[in-house]
Amino acid sequence: MELICIDLEASGLGPESYPIEVAWVNAESGDQDSFLIDPGTVQGWEFWDDFAEEMHGIDRAQLAAEGVSAAAACRRLNQALAGTTPVCDAYDFDFFWLSRLFESQGVAMAFRLRGAQSLLTPEQLSRYEQLSSAQSRSHRALDDALDLVRLFKQLRTERA
Repeated sequence: MELICIDLEASGLGPESYPIEVAWVNAESGDQDSFLIDPGTVQGWEFWDDFAEEMHGIDRAQLAAEGVSAAAACRRLNQALAGTTPVCDAYDFDFFWLSRLFESQGVAMAFRLRGAQSLLTPEQLSRYEQLSSAQSRSHRALDDALDLVRLFKQLRTERA
């Protein structure tokens, strides 16, 4: 199975939150992408949680200056991930944010999303939870996606 890990950062955790950063990493090929999303390109994306900003360190000015449009984000993700099933470590949140992104543009996702826990046996899940709780997350999408790849590679090595 091709392992592609994906992570998102958002404007907060509430129901009005939206994605502001996306990154994915293909564990086998090493291909990866990471980009910010400018919320100013979507009407109604105004909610902002200062605590979330403290966590990921991304402010609104940076998003406006460096972020791609929501339409460009959808195109970029669909072109790179079409037909794949990326793995994330926070399925409920990540699926919610990806859905908000694609729905904002009236575009269907050309890929599916899967929670990391769904790939693991009960024993591996226990070890996964141990290892992931020991990781120090940066709360930047690319770093966190790379951490997830490393965690899965460690689990594969331990299983072998």
